[in-house]
Amino acid sequence: MQIYLPIAEVSVNAFLLLGMGGLVGILSGMFGVGGGFLMTPILFFIGIPPAVAVATEANQIVASSFSGVLAHVRRRNVDFKMGTVLLVGGLIGAAFGVVVFNYLKSMGQVDLLVKLCYVVFLGVIGSLMFVESLNALRKSRNNVPPTRKKHNWIHGLPFKMRFRVSGLYISVIPPIIVGVFVGILSAIMGVGGGFIMVPAMIYLLGMPTKVVVGTSLFQIIFVTAFTTLLHATTNFTVDIALAVLLLVGGVIGAQIGTRLGTYLKAEQLRILLALLVIVVCAKLALDLLLQPTELFSLGAPGGH
Repeated sequence: MQIYLPIAEVSVNAFLLLGMGGLVGILSGMFGVGGGFLMTPILFFIGIPPAVAVATEANQIVASSFSGVLAHVRRRNVDFKMGTVLLVGGLIGAAFGVVVFNYLKSMGQVDLLVKLCYVVFLGVIGSLMFVESLNALRKSRNNVPPTRKKHNWIHGLPFKMRFRVSGLYISVIPPIIVGVFVGILSAIMGVGGGFIMVPAMIYLLGMPTKVVVGTSLFQIIFVTAFTTLLHATTNFTVDIALAVLLLVGGVIGAQIGTRLGTYLKAEQLRILLALLVIVVCAKLALDLLLQPTELFSLGAPGGH
């Protein structure tokens, strides 16, 4: 069933969009990521303009993340205090990111910037997560007790706060910086930032994996909602018809993903997320190198 998207100015199959929303929702519930790192490139592939894909996907992430958070709250796996600190940084970063996005859009460089950001960040983070997850999986199979790395430079920073749910007593500076960085990515790349935030919360802040997923989704809800509002009021690039279809699929998928996540070990969840990140990165890199989306011919008018 083909429907016309007024803002994107293209016709797309409605059932395809519902299925895509459901897939991203499953990822959101399982891994604590908004899923935008996968959905936004897919929207590019089916012909949605980059500016519309980025702004609209941020809107869909809000719904799937909210659905996932509800499931994790019932399991008491959300550190609201840590989530609030991350949120403060996220809102600052999102506001700055939208300013950068608007400037690059006026220069006609948004498409290239978004795709390059995906390739760089997904490649680096996916590789690091994959290697670390393999090591953790090997240790768990050999019954080696897990050791939490101590980052002396973090523990020596001022403005410390106790986060009881996470079992941490650390400075609020690193979480705020992580939040700012994720907020910028949310605005420019149309992602929730979970693929950055989840590994940062585990490896940098030292949070338990079971708490990380729900806390990440809690922060993502508000940052992406704020990002959507800024894009809608400054760029007018939020396509409501596209957002609703992705939203419906995302809410249903998040509940399924949360249940699936309970059947997998933390190490298995991390290695699956790492593989997903690497696959998406490889696809985008190939498209940039081998298959440009627009072909230009340089030459005199009417020439051969």
